[in-house]
This record gives sequence, C-alpha cells and structure tokens, in this order.
Amino acid sequence: MLSVLSYGRLVARAVLGGLSQTDSRDYSLISASCGFGKDFRKGILKKGMCYGDDACFIAQNKNADVLGVADGVGGWRDYGVDPSQFSATLMRTCERLVKEGRFTPSNPVGILTSGYFELLQNKVPLLGSSTACIVVLDRRNHRLHMCNLGDSGFLVVRGGEVVHRSDEQQHYFNTPFQLSIAPPGAEGVVLSDSPEAADSSSFDVQLGDIILTATDGLFDNMPDYMILQELKKLKTSNYDSVLQTAQSIAKQAHDLAYDPNYMSPFAQFACDNGLNVRGGKPDDITVLLSVVAEYTD
Repeated sequence: MLSVLSYGRLVARAVLGGLSQTDSRDYSLISASCGFGKDFRKGILKKGMCYGDDACFIAQNKNADVLGVADGVGGWRDYGVDPSQFSATLMRTCERLVKEGRFTPSNPVGILTSGYFELLQNKVPLLGSSTACIVVLDRRNHRLHMCNLGDSGFLVVRGGEVVHRSDEQQHYFNTPFQLSIAPPGAEGVVLSDSPEAADSSSFDVQLGDIILTATDGLFDNMPDYMILQELKKLKTSNYDSVLQTAQSIAKQAHDLAYDPNYMSPFAQFACDNGLNVRGGKPDDITVLLSVVAEYTD
C-alpha cells in the first residue's frame, strides 16, 4: 500500500510539474511583406498589397493573426481581363472577414470559402482565377492552422530546418488548383476548384519559429537550401529585421528569375516532365515573412 501511495504522489508531482511548465502566454506574429511584379525591376506595391498579379494581406483579430497570399492566373489577360483584380479582391475580402471577426481560427478554409462566395455573389461580374494560401495563428493555443489551394504555399522553419510545409496541388504540369469565376456559359470550360479542395493542416509552434508564406514566384526560383541560407541572417524578431530579411529573399528570387543559365526548381520540374527548359522563371513574387513572438498589446 505504501508503495502504491508513493507512486501516486510521484505521478501527481510529475503532472503538476508538467502543468506548471505550460506556457500560458499568448503568441503573435511579427510579419513583413516584400515582392516584385515580373514587369518591374523594383519592388513596387500596387494599391492594396499587390505585386503584379499577386495579392496578399496581413491581418489581426483579438484571437488570431492571419496571413494570405493569392496568385492571379495570367492567362486571363489574353481575354482582356486583368488577372490582378480577382486575386486582389479575394484577399481584400478575406482580410475584411478577419478584421470583422467572421471566422474561426481553426478553420482557414472557412475564410477562403466565405471570401470566394462573396465574389461569386457580386452584382458586378468579376472574372478571373487565382491560387490561394491562408495561414492562421491561434494566439492562445499556440497553433497554426493553414490551407493551401494550388502552388502558392508556406514553410515553417525551426532551428534552421523546415519542420512543416504545404503540399503543392497541380492538375498537371504548370496548372495548379485554382478558384475561378467564368463568364456565363463557360463554367464547364474554365478550370475551377472548390475551396474545400485546399490542402489543410495544423501545427504547434514555438517562440522563434519562422513562417514563410509566398506565391510560386518564390518557390519556382529558390530551393529550400537557398531560402534557409537567407533565413539564417534573421537574428532578431523585431519588425525591421524581419522586413530586411523578407526583402533579401524576394530580391534574390527576382534576380534568379532572370538568370538564363540558372537551373531553377521550375526548370528542373519542367525537365522532369519531358521539357527542355533552363533558367529562372520570370514571375510575380510575393513573400510574407513572420516570426512567432510573445503577444504584446
């Protein structure tokens, strides 16, 4: 009996010790953005947060920090449609939903779905397509909830290594999953995926974790090891340091995109699909860089 009681006391102490070490602090994200439109040689931010046909947002709510990126499908330009309008409107709508508190942190697909359905219900038709990626930090639970539709995406980096990432979604080479609004009568012709088709995941974060959210213009031009080399330069979590590192990553990807002799990840993927391609891939580039920090008012 004594041995059982002693064991019970030890278990109680262990449980209490574990509870006492639980981090009760709220977390937040220190985030900065940078990007380039492929038609520009400098990082130019259009009205809102748009680089070329890419769009993004960084928003906060009392319970969560939310990030989003979207890449407008450039092929619409051949039909007289500005591809940036769809991605920009989608991201602005998602941002507004977050600021109004009309979302659940554990359900980023819900943000994307609500934003997309608002576009579908617009009185003024908005044609176009885009990929989309939403990342949500639940401040109290210290948990990331993410969804990704298409070939934009995110990396979570801890201790210099990628510990979690999105899965790219492609129908076939260079044809990612995408949200679309087609002209009347062309709904069955234009490629369109449901928001619920987005790849979703959750991940527990720690203070100091780095989250990189970006469009394919980054990932098509910079492999993981190059991105990680740049992230090693991030020594503190203050905004200026995060912004400087985001700018450095975006600039390197932009420079590589125009190097005809560079074997980019995109070129390697093309070769794997039987195409003789070399060089970077000129494209719009959007980078959101975030560091997990303790929340302060």
